[in-house]
Amino acid sequence: MSQNPDTLHGARAELLAATQRRESWSRPFPPIVGDAHPASVLVLFGRLDSIPAQTDEVTVAADLDVLLQRRAATLSSHPGQVSFPGGRREEQDAHAVATALREAEEETGLDPAGVEILATLPELPLAASNHVVTPVLAWWRSPSRVAAVDHAETVDVFRVPVAQLLDPATRFTSTIHRLGRTWRGPAFDIDGTIVWGFTAMVLDALFDAAGWTREWDPSIERPVEL
Repeated sequence: MSQNPDTLHGARAELLAATQRRESWSRPFPPIVGDAHPASVLVLFGRLDSIPAQTDEVTVAADLDVLLQRRAATLSSHPGQVSFPGGRREEQDAHAVATALREAEEETGLDPAGVEILATLPELPLAASNHVVTPVLAWWRSPSRVAAVDHAETVDVFRVPVAQLLDPATRFTSTIHRLGRTWRGPAFDIDGTIVWGFTAMVLDALFDAAGWTREWDPSIERPVEL
């Protein structure tokens, strides 16, 4: 399923190497009190031109995009937020990868046959919805058409250029005030579309672990309205 990153070059190899740097994933995610539901998300990178590369060595981070979606504003959990495709594990799912692929196909219409799984990342707590989430890192070998399948759950599906996410001008620290406390986390402003919360924290950690992060100013803070 995955190859030795020492034998590879380019963005795919850097993603594989990032999965070995588990210390980079120790972000301050709020803890969950009590039992939590298992869930998975698909963190899917592909080439911007949608044409499979002849070799992985010619693909660098600036050539990539990542698949994201916007959740419906009417949902009870994380309404209106930008997220990775994914959801709660169901009884028929054999493992975290199966959950991520099933949910991604249901939400975006992608063809799982064109998706290469690189690794499953350490579980992360998502206290806001009482889930423990496994990010499934993947590479889009054969990109397929994507669109929102069920508008009651997803209103938009889009591929965001990684170079745009890495641009320091798009980055800021989001602030949320709850119950007398202020929560801060990484965020991205993509032409007015705000990526924050769990999704932004995963991207931030992955970019750091892959060595892609460009220096940005975390002292720039902006409140996020829920």
